[in-house]
Amino acid sequence: MKDAKPDNYVAIVPIRAGSRGLANKNIMAFAGRPLYEHAVCQGLRCCAGCIVSTDIESVLTTPVSDERLLHRRPPELASDTTPMDDVLKNAIISLDLTGKNIVLLQATSPLRRDENILEAMECHRSGGFDLVLSVAEGDRSILKSGLIEDGRFVPVRKPEYCFTNRQSLPYVYRPNGAVYVFSSDWFLANGGLATDRIGAVVMDVTQSHDIDTKEDFSHAEMIFKEMSASVESS
Repeated sequence: MKDAKPDNYVAIVPIRAGSRGLANKNIMAFAGRPLYEHAVCQGLRCCAGCIVSTDIESVLTTPVSDERLLHRRPPELASDTTPMDDVLKNAIISLDLTGKNIVLLQATSPLRRDENILEAMECHRSGGFDLVLSVAEGDRSILKSGLIEDGRFVPVRKPEYCFTNRQSLPYVYRPNGAVYVFSSDWFLANGGLATDRIGAVVMDVTQSHDIDTKEDFSHAEMIFKEMSASVESS
């Protein structure tokens, strides 16, 4: 995959010690290795390097290499209410990643494939978007929803969708948190990830499994092992 590792793309894997849903989930053994390591290995395979932004002492003392860096996240950026924008800004400025493109890989999306990352990077290289993210198909019934503004119902999309059978509604997609690709220079100038110029790569719903609870962890690990066995036997 040498040709798939352009020098100006760097992966960032953010992990923190605290977690309300499942304590220490990022460093729990998942299919034989710490959960976060799956994201790190993907970042190293697909990008020129990978940075782990963390406050976990056991991770901060692991061996590093020319391609793998560890960034100590300040305590004030390690709470469950810390915006991801602040975590990314801290890493980009502290490590002087200006001029680089960032590939954000969440450790809690272990069913993501290398191909999903490479597709997102290729989409970003096309130059048509500020941000490229991975999505999965969502519930079309959301198009029947709306907001209440001064007592008035305001549809989220088109009024006619509120009275359309679900099967006849357009497909909808939701960000699944697995892959984000953007320019560090654009991010700093923009002040965050929010933009209306977003490209999307579609991932299968099964691959979009996110880990938040013990049940999520066990279910994702089962699917991961099944996927790995299928690849090995093909």
